[in-house]
Amino acid sequence: MKLLVTGGAGFIGSAVVRLAVARGHSVVNLDALTYAACLENVASVADHPLYAFEQADIRDRAALTRIFDRHQPDAVMHLAAESHVDRSIDGPGDFISTNVAGTYELLEAARAYWQAKGRPESFRFHHISTDEVFGSLGATGQFTEETPYDPRSPYSASKAASDHLVQAWHHTYGLPVVMTNCSNNYGPYHFPEKLIPVVILNALAGKPLPIYGDGSNVRDWLYVEDHADALLLVLEKGTLGRSYNIGGENERSNLDLVRTLCAILDDLRPKDQGSYADQITFVTDRPGHDARYAIDPTRIRDELGWRPSVTVEEGLRRTVEWYLANEGWWRALQSRDGVGERLGVRA
Repeated sequence: MKLLVTGGAGFIGSAVVRLAVARGHSVVNLDALTYAACLENVASVADHPLYAFEQADIRDRAALTRIFDRHQPDAVMHLAAESHVDRSIDGPGDFISTNVAGTYELLEAARAYWQAKGRPESFRFHHISTDEVFGSLGATGQFTEETPYDPRSPYSASKAASDHLVQAWHHTYGLPVVMTNCSNNYGPYHFPEKLIPVVILNALAGKPLPIYGDGSNVRDWLYVEDHADALLLVLEKGTLGRSYNIGGENERSNLDLVRTLCAILDDLRPKDQGSYADQITFVTDRPGHDARYAIDPTRIRDELGWRPSVTVEEGLRRTVEWYLANEGWWRALQSRDGVGERLGVRA
């Protein structure tokens, strides 16, 4: 199968690219190379005969048409998106433009290509989204595929809009789509502005480990390589027009997560004195910070037989080990716009 992967130089997209090539798929990586993208993420497959790269913006219809015509993909995996909630608070326009207008342009380019090919039943448009579109949970309950949408941030609102566009193109035009909504990802190549890499790198630098509010916000953590495996499975075996929630089955509060990371660092690279947990600092909470996310993975487990392969403790240790072994990768990214700064405080 030949896959067109948008955002394939990003965190989740690059994991999909690496795994797809390893499994024998041809992959065209379409990425605009904005601030969070890094071609080092796909360096291991860059010279592979099954891999090709196209630098383009999903908002550029002419470029999309050219890429579809040149590469003739069998499927689209749409991961290109602005994804950092704090940045969406400071500058929502980029999120609306990329996540909403960009998804529209990609859908229209894919629809034109699919129709010109005779509307093949085998074609797939796989839209990858987030559990944040469902809003915030209390102490109990889980998001299912039938949970009403209730986005609370500019980021989640833009992703909710893109989800609705994809479903509309399926119902109105018959475009063969599948959709997934995932929980919080973590793992190797995670851009150093998100919680887990911030904690690891600040700990190593002797800086404060910032935790929003009292640290009680709960997330379900999904190892990125498990996520990539699930995405390829849904692409190949998911029911058309159906959505699948992908969770890690690993709920942790932010405070517990940070304490676990500190314990792993204490073991792998101990400080001269004390624990990395001594650097934990509580900071003013993010505006509109959702209290809890949790995914019910029953549909993907029962229909497709998928479950995550690692616990959060195993995945976090692998992640810390990767950052300790790949200092050159993350140091090169620390000078990029906004990295190391507190964002999302302009509300």
